[in-house]
Amino acid sequence: MTNSSTSRLAPPVGEFQEIDGRGVFVHRLGSGGPAVVFLPGASAVGLDYFGVQQRVSEFTTAVVYDRGGTGYSDPLPLPRTAAAVAAELRELLHAQGIAGPYVLAAHSLGGLYAYRFAQLYPGEVAGLVWLDALHRDWDDFMAPWASFAEFERMAPSLADLEKMRPALREMRAELLADYPEHIRTALVDAKESPEWTHVGIAERTGLVDLATELRAGPHIPDVPLVALTVLEAAQPETHDGKRRIDAALVNSVSRGEQRVLTDTAHHRLCFDRPDAVVQAIHDVVDWSQR
Repeated sequence: MTNSSTSRLAPPVGEFQEIDGRGVFVHRLGSGGPAVVFLPGASAVGLDYFGVQQRVSEFTTAVVYDRGGTGYSDPLPLPRTAAAVAAELRELLHAQGIAGPYVLAAHSLGGLYAYRFAQLYPGEVAGLVWLDALHRDWDDFMAPWASFAEFERMAPSLADLEKMRPALREMRAELLADYPEHIRTALVDAKESPEWTHVGIAERTGLVDLATELRAGPHIPDVPLVALTVLEAAQPETHDGKRRIDAALVNSVSRGEQRVLTDTAHHRLCFDRPDAVVQAIHDVVDWSQR
C-alpha cells in the first residue's frame, strides 16, 4: 500500500491501495465469501457504511472504499465514466487479494456503477443489493420533473451548501452518533472541507451521461438481487415510479425480491434501518451459495 499524496486527508481507519499511481482508500473487515462490496452514493464515502459493514463482517468479508476522486482517495477529474469506475473497483479488489465473485451493495449513485460493473464483469458478480439505488432506466419510470436532467439542474450549488453548513453538520453528527468517536469526528470534519463539497457537486453532474452509457450495454446478469425501495412520506409523488422501477429490476432475474421501506429517507437508509440492509445482504449472500 502507498500514500502517494501528502495533501490527502488521513482516514481514521483503513489503508490505501495504489491503482495507476493513485492512492485509493479501502477498508475491509471479516473473512470468507462471497465478499460484499459497498458502493457509496454521491457525497457519501465508504466509511459512511461502517456501521452496516461491521455487521456484515460477522458472516463474510465486507469492503468499503472511496472511488478515485472522492473521499479519502486521491483526486481525479470528475465526473468519470461508469466503465472507468468499474474497472478501478475490479483492479482494487484484485490488488487486495479479495476473491470474486462479489456481492455488490450499492446505494444511490453507486447503483449506476454497480450496474456497469455487472455489465462488464458478469462472471465476477455473485449478487446485487440495491439500497434505494439509481437505475439506468430511471427516466422511463419517473415524471419529467424528476428526471436525471432535472436532478443535475436542481443540484445545490456551493453557495447553497454553504448556507446549509450548520444544519448539515448537525445532521451528519446525528447520523453518525453511534460510530466510534475517532471515525465520527473525522467524517463530520472532512465532509465540511471544500474539497469534499466540490466532489459531491461534481458527481451529480454526470447522471444523464452515465445512464446513456449503461443503456448502450447489456442487462445485468441473472444473479440473486434484493432491492430496498425507500418511499419517503415527504415525496409521495415519486412513490409509484420508484416502486415500478425496482419491481422491474427484481423481475429481470430468477431470484429477485423487492422490499419497500416507508420509515426512513433515501440518505438515512443505512442509519435508520441497518437491520433491513444487513438482512438483504445476508439473504443475497445465502442465495448466491445455493
